[in-house]
Amino acid sequence: MVKFFTSDGKFSYLKIGAQLLVLSALLVGVVAFVGNNKTVTLNVDGKVSSVQTFGGTVDEVVKAAKVELKAADRVSPALDARVENGTVVNVNLAKDVAISLDGARRTVNTTAPDVAGLVSELGVASSAALSQPKDAALAVSGSFVSISTPKTIRLVADGKSTAQTTTAADVATVLKDAGVTVGASDRVSQPGNAPVVQNMVIKISRVDTSKTADATEEVPFETITTQSADLYTDEKTETQAGAAGQVVKTFKLVLVDGREASRTEVSSNVTVKPVAKKVTVGLKERPKPAVGTATGAATGAPNEAMWDRIAQCESGGNWSINTGNGYYGGLQFSSPTWLANGGGSYAPNASLASKAQQIDIANRLYAKNGLRDWGCGWAA
Repeated sequence: MVKFFTSDGKFSYLKIGAQLLVLSALLVGVVAFVGNNKTVTLNVDGKVSSVQTFGGTVDEVVKAAKVELKAADRVSPALDARVENGTVVNVNLAKDVAISLDGARRTVNTTAPDVAGLVSELGVASSAALSQPKDAALAVSGSFVSISTPKTIRLVADGKSTAQTTTAADVATVLKDAGVTVGASDRVSQPGNAPVVQNMVIKISRVDTSKTADATEEVPFETITTQSADLYTDEKTETQAGAAGQVVKTFKLVLVDGREASRTEVSSNVTVKPVAKKVTVGLKERPKPAVGTATGAATGAPNEAMWDRIAQCESGGNWSINTGNGYYGGLQFSSPTWLANGGGSYAPNASLASKAQQIDIANRLYAKNGLRDWGCGWAA
């Protein structure tokens, strides 16, 4: 016991008692301080820290750590849960992440801390190709992840057709991964930047533009016509036969997978010149035949009596006969002979022409060949 003396020299125990009470209060406060202080582990999107706190709930711990929460953030345990010394509090912040999933772009909201968690939330195959490592952390904003899921495609090239499974994002990457080289002139059925889709067929056609080919073609001849006053207008004489020439043309070929797809002429060389056909036609008008009577009795045509005798033998004297055997009229003209000698100016065939007209054409033919065109020429 400590003795205290008053001003009058007497012992006093009052002052010492008050001091003891203050000391006891301080000791109780220290014990209370030590009892309420807790060490809590705070994990915010994978960033772990140790927090000393007097807070009694998860919400108080988070606020004390100056972590600002939004409605979409995920906290475990719940914000109103009590914390004890050693409690672990996990906070997953909501993030807006831009993704490209098989070429389709969109923004997703996620509380996943890293790419692996995002892929898991999306339900994407674990073998998908990703533009970032799976352990790459996601930022609250500004993150971008390109995801390409495995797809079965068919690659057709160089005579082979193979099925492949690929996570390539576009056609160009598929060809690169497959070791397929595309020449400058080759054709690909899909653009290089086209997104790869399930069951896509990619066909490479090999194009060869280095080949040429020669072809020989006929050069048609021309016909040169001259006129002569020595011939009748219905007469035509060939003075020189025509002959076709030849030209050799060179073509540049486009071969697609070995087959000719197109050809373009690049040069030509005439190896045989054509020979022109020369024809002389008459300018002289023939004398017009005399017009016969309506009954067809006497026409006054030259050689009429001779032709009457021949007609009697050829057709029984029937000047309008058409037996269907290809010969017409009293003198039995064939259509080619009738037309070749000017009969077309009278009628399509001899059976439709008058007796005088038939005799006129007969005289023309007789002037050239005599009676050799008639089997009954003996009757003349």
